[in-house]
Amino acid sequence: MRRKRTKQFAIAILGGLLTVAIVIAVCNILVVNNAKGRTFDNLSDVPTREIGLLLGTSPITPAGAHNYNFDNRIKAASDLYHARKINLILVSGGDYTMTEKHGCDEPTAMRDSLVAHNVPDTCIIEHWQGWRTINSIEAVKNLYDFDSITIISQKYHNERALYQADHFGLDAVGYNAEPSPIKSSRIRNAIREYLARVKLFIDLL
Repeated sequence: MRRKRTKQFAIAILGGLLTVAIVIAVCNILVVNNAKGRTFDNLSDVPTREIGLLLGTSPITPAGAHNYNFDNRIKAASDLYHARKINLILVSGGDYTMTEKHGCDEPTAMRDSLVAHNVPDTCIIEHWQGWRTINSIEAVKNLYDFDSITIISQKYHNERALYQADHFGLDAVGYNAEPSPIKSSRIRNAIREYLARVKLFIDLL
C-alpha cells in the first residue's frame, strides 16, 4: 500500500512539473511569435515614431554591481534619437532609493545618462510609476495619449512588452539594445523572463 501511494505521489509530481513546463513553453511561443518582424537590431531598419519608450532599469544591479543592460539601453535610446527615428523619449521606471540597498531613482538616472549622450532635456519625459513593464506600457496610452511607439530594451524584454502594447491598442515596434556581456547575467535574465511571460498572461486575463 505504501509503495502504491509513493508511486501515485511521484506520478502526480511528475505530472505537475510537466504541466508547468508546457505552460511556460506555450507562453514563450506565443510571445516570440507575436513579436516576429517587429523587433529590430539594426538602427536603419527601425521605422520612425514620435516617441520612444525606454523601459526602466538601474545603473547598479541589486547586488551592487555595474549594470551593463542600463548602459546598452541608454545607448540604444540615444542612437534612435540622433538618427531621428524618434523625437521624444519617455523614461519609465521607479524610485527605489528608499526601499532597496542599492536602489536608485531610475527615471532620473536614465534622464541624466541620456543628457550625457547629448539628448536634450526638453525631449525627455520622466514617468515614475513604471514599477513594472505593464505600468509603463499602459501609461503611454492612458496617461500620455500616444498611439505609436518604439520600445527600447533588450530583445527578450521587447518581445514581452510588444504583447502588452497590443493589449492596449498601441502601434508598437521594439529596438533591441545589446545584451549584457556578463554570461551569468544573461542566464539569470533568461530564466526570469520565462517566468515573466507566464505572469504576462495572468496580468492580461
